[in-house]
Amino acid sequence: MTTLPTDPAETVAAPALTAAGEEPAHPPSRPPGSTGKRPLRTTAWYATALFVCAVMIVPLLWMITIGLKSRNAVFELPPRLLPHEFSWRNFIDGPQAIHFPRLLLNSTIITALSVLGGVMTAMMAGYALARLRFPGRKLWFYLFVGSMLLPGVVGLIPLFQLYKSIGWYDTWLPLIVPAFFGGNPLFIFLARQYFLAIPYSIDEAAKIDGAGHLRIFVSVMLPLTRPAWITMAILAFQASWNDFLNPLVYLYSADKWPLSVGMAQFVSPFAGQTPNWSYYMATNLLYMLPPLILFFAAQRYFIQGLGSLGSTTQK
Repeated sequence: MTTLPTDPAETVAAPALTAAGEEPAHPPSRPPGSTGKRPLRTTAWYATALFVCAVMIVPLLWMITIGLKSRNAVFELPPRLLPHEFSWRNFIDGPQAIHFPRLLLNSTIITALSVLGGVMTAMMAGYALARLRFPGRKLWFYLFVGSMLLPGVVGLIPLFQLYKSIGWYDTWLPLIVPAFFGGNPLFIFLARQYFLAIPYSIDEAAKIDGAGHLRIFVSVMLPLTRPAWITMAILAFQASWNDFLNPLVYLYSADKWPLSVGMAQFVSPFAGQTPNWSYYMATNLLYMLPPLILFFAAQRYFIQGLGSLGSTTQK
C-alpha cells in the first residue's frame, strides 16, 4: 500500500486548529533578535517627538491667539488659549500702524536682489572649484571654508567706515552689493560638493559637441544641480528677509527700512508705554508668511540639497 504525501496546507493549519480548540502545549517562541524592549523604545520615541513638536508649535499657537485677542484681553489672568471674541481687525490695523506695504516692498527688493546675486556667484565659484583645473584651486577652497568660521559681526565697524566713506550710508547698496557679488562661503561649499558628484564624462561629451564652459554651466550643470541652488535660494531668502542688524546699522531713513527693522516700530522708545501686542503679533504672522510659503513650496529640493553634503565624493 502506497502512502500519499502529506499536504503542506494541512501541516501549516494544524497548529491553528489546535490553538482554536484548546490551549497550546508550548507558547510560541519570540522571533530571533527580539528582546521585548521594542514597545518601550517606540513609546520613548513618540514621547520625544511630541515634546519637540510642542516646543515648536506652542509659541506659534500663542502668537496666533494673541493676534486674535483685543488689547486688554492679552493681559487677562489666567491666560486663555482661545479668546472670548476674535479681533480680526488686528490684521488690518496692525499693518497700517507701521506702513506695512512700503516695508514689504523694500524687503522684497532687497531680498530678491541679494538672493539672485548670491546664488549665482556661489554656483559659479563652486563650478570653478570643482570642474576647472587652475593653480591654487585647493587653497581658494580652504580660504572659503575657513572664512565660515569668522563671525560676520567682526567686520561690522570697518565695513561701516568703508561704506560711509564711499557714500553708501543710508542706501540699500551695503545690503545688496556684498551679497550680489560676494556669494556666501557655505553656498560655495555646497555648490562644490554637488558639482563633484556629477561625472566628468558629461563635461567631456559636451566639449566634444563644441560646448564651452559657459554653455556647460548654463545648459548642463544648472539643471542637474537644481536641488542645490534651490536650497541656497531658500537659505539666502531666509537670511536676508530676517536680517535685522545690517539694515539697522546702514539705514537711517525710515522710508528705506525693510520689514525686519520696521517691525520694531511697535515698541515705543519711551519707558512705561506698553506696546500693542495684538497688533504686533498679527503683523508678525503676516511677516512670517513669505518664508513659510517658499519653504513648503520647495521643501523637497531643500531636503535633497542638504542630503547631498554627505553623499558626494572628493576628487
